[in-house]
This record gives sequence, structure tokens and C-alpha cells, in this order.
Amino acid sequence: MTPEIQGLKEFTRRHFLERCHLGLANMFLASLARGDAARTDNPLAPKKPDHAPKAKSIIYLHMAGSPSQLELWDYKPELQKYDGKDCPQNLLEGKRFAFIKGVPKLLATPYRFQQHGQSGAWMSELLPNFAKAADEVCIIRSMTTDQFNHAPAQLYLHTGNPRFGYASMGAWATYGLGSENQDLPGFVVLVSGGNNPDGGKSLWGSGYLPSVYQGVQCRTQGDPVLFLSDPEGMDRGLRRKTLDAIRDLNSMQEKRFGDPETQARIAQYELAYRMQTSVPKVMDISKEPESMHKLYGTEPGKVSFANNCLLARRLVENGVRFVQLFHWGWDHHGSSRREDIRYDLPGKAKVMDQSVSALVTDLKQRGLLQDTLIVWGGEFGRTPMRENRGGSYGPWVGRDHHPFAFTMWMAGGGIKSGLNYGETDEIGYYVGRDRVNVRDLQATILHLLGLNPYRLSFAYQGLNQRLIGPTDEGRILKDILA
Repeated sequence: MTPEIQGLKEFTRRHFLERCHLGLANMFLASLARGDAARTDNPLAPKKPDHAPKAKSIIYLHMAGSPSQLELWDYKPELQKYDGKDCPQNLLEGKRFAFIKGVPKLLATPYRFQQHGQSGAWMSELLPNFAKAADEVCIIRSMTTDQFNHAPAQLYLHTGNPRFGYASMGAWATYGLGSENQDLPGFVVLVSGGNNPDGGKSLWGSGYLPSVYQGVQCRTQGDPVLFLSDPEGMDRGLRRKTLDAIRDLNSMQEKRFGDPETQARIAQYELAYRMQTSVPKVMDISKEPESMHKLYGTEPGKVSFANNCLLARRLVENGVRFVQLFHWGWDHHGSSRREDIRYDLPGKAKVMDQSVSALVTDLKQRGLLQDTLIVWGGEFGRTPMRENRGGSYGPWVGRDHHPFAFTMWMAGGGIKSGLNYGETDEIGYYVGRDRVNVRDLQATILHLLGLNPYRLSFAYQGLNQRLIGPTDEGRILKDILA
């Protein structure tokens, strides 16, 4: 079969429509979406932001499973008065919960709270180290979401849609801005806690964006990236010749059919080649001084949240645009000892408390905090009621999923420090002031990176897809900007 015949066989109706006058119209519309008009041979080349950015990089710390704000951040002394009493019926009517049945009992926290810093931020006794950084952060106690199950809530938070197939926040950031270090991925993902988050790898996928923008998952044990090392018998020179041959073939294919994914594949192969030497150096925390290991609580060669926090600093220090940490195990329903807020939460909080406060301190000492935005939180909150799975109580104590109010915090990268933003009602059930939804958070993060959240889009399935969704409901939270 001749190349011409083979080309015709691969020329589908979709290709025909793309190349006729309708296709030209679509190309024009696509050029209005950011990035298409300025396409280069390297899709990860740095791009000019829409406006002067306050943050050059993002470290997003996601506590998968969702920590209880009532045990950590949201002090509710009134809840002590109602501890053990039936939840008012008006708070239950028309509501759906993941596991609560019938009429649950209200539940006070077993932990003491104190105010800290000049900001007077209330924090739990479970956060003694982070309490010292109270004046460095903006605590948002008025977050809400539309989802009450883990996977949809995580997807909604990170991709703007509760269903699979959409582009993640980190992918949008690298699509809009490219990468500052051409030897490292623009978007790196680190996972700890023993499991991936419920939303899976779609939480750092590229969705309909070219795959070159998806997150690269790195590991702290073994090879930093799976299949990055050359196979036995292949040296660096032979690898280069192989990639050159594959690049030439892919270039021919791209010129013939114009598939942008082919260009993305070429860029991925070249990046992987450069990563073979750059990634192991950046991921090797054993070269850090002992004082850093003591500060973070790190143990080189092991898989841990502490190691990932230190790696996050090393990655942004080396020009990585978006670093995403997922730490699994915060789903404290009270269905077992491991899910009990009295027995398991203190240990989980201790690890987080030391390593996250170390990250804030370390970035500030190095002059990186002003250009690095840190975001911390889960996908939703926990109920002020004790979970009664199946309608009854066992020996363990926990809380169900709660989308109506939860806490997140942000620091650095253009955020006002020492700010307590928003509040909930007297028992922490509903937001009482300064409500913040997921769209607001997404719009604010993109804005701080120098991107216009209302213009940043990608033409797909007849729509200009955006992280913040099809409407302009997402607000830039100007009250929390420095």
C-alpha cells in the first residue's frame, strides 16, 4: 500500500470537516482561546501572562478524605452546649448525607482551641507548630461545595466538573503559562498516605487539553518517575538516536495530518529525555542539611508527606510551575479506630502540622514565599453531628461528609497574611458570612498566577471550555489579596 493510499484511509470525515471552510471557522474561534494563537514547536515554552502575576508557582496541599474543620480550625464553643442532643429537624429536612440516617446527635470537639498571633486566629491544640505561623496565612472558614461524595467533590475542586474527562487546575496553569524549567515538568504530583485520592489520576490529568500538560507523578522511593530509566543495554547516545528517529517520524505524521497531539507527544519524549538527568538530582533530598530534615521530619528514601513537602520546596525552587500534593487518610467517619477523631486524627494532624509549618517557614526564609502560593484543604468539610452509620452508634466517634461549610487556607503569592476570612454559624453547619465557593477559589488562583480566569479557555466539543465552568459566577476574592 502506497503512503498516499494509507493517508487517504486515515483521512476521516472529522479531518475533512476540519479542513473545509467550517474547519477554518473553528480554527479562528480556537485562536481566540488563550495559547492557540501563540503556538510554538514547544508547547511548554514560557508564555506571557495576561497581567502581572503575584505568584510564579503553586503548591497545592490536598488532604484527601477531608479533615474535620471542627477539630482543627473552626472553634465552636456553642457546640459544647448542644453535645449529645438531637440535631434540629430544620437542619436535616431536604438534606442528603453520605451515611447519616434518621436524627443524629450533635457532637462537640474533644480538643481545646486557643487564639494565636496578632491575627488572633483560633487553632486547635493539634496544631502547635502551625499556630506559630498564624500571621503568615489567610484562613478561609466559609468554603462551600456542591458535592458531598469524595470523587465528585475532588474532581469538581481540581477540574471544575464533578465528572471525569476535564482538565485539572495544574494542567490549566501549564497550558496558560508554560514552564520556567525546560528540563523539568511544569506540573508535578506527589502522593502519600498509602492510597491515591478517590478521584484518581484524573485529578492531575489534562482532559481535553494536549496530554503534555498533564501532571507527572513522581515518587520518593525507587525511580522518581516510572520507566524513566533506560532499559539494560541502552546508553545515553543510543537513546538520543532512537528519539531522533521517532521525532522525525512523528514530525512527518504531524505535517500530514495536523494532529496537535502528535506535537505534544514529541515534546513529551524530549522532556522525558532531559528529565533522566534533571529529575534524580531535584528529587534527591539526602543532600539537604540535617537541619532541614529535623525541621520537616523527613526520612530520605521513604514515602511520606513530610518528604513530599520538602520536595515541593525543591521543585518550585527549580522552576516547576505547579506542585500538587495529595495526602490520603483524612476520612474520619468513626466507623473504625482508624477513622476515629480521638485516636487517628491526632497522629495525622501531627505529621501535617510539622511538615506544613516547616514548608511555610522554609519558603519564607529563602525569599520564595512571596512568589509561591500555598493552598491547603480537603474536598469538603465534616458535619457538626456525630455519624450514626446505619442509624446507630458504635464504639467509635466520627463525622460525615459536609458540603455546606468547611475551612481552607492560603499563604504567600499575593495573599493577605494574618487574615481570618469568613465565618460559620454557631455550630458550624452553614456559612454565616463571606461565602466562598469552589469557582471563587479557582478564579482567584488563576488570577494570582497572572491568568484571566474568564478568558483562559480551550475549544472542545463546540464550546470554549474553562476551569471555572461556562458561567462567570466565580469571583476573584479581592478581599483576601495583598
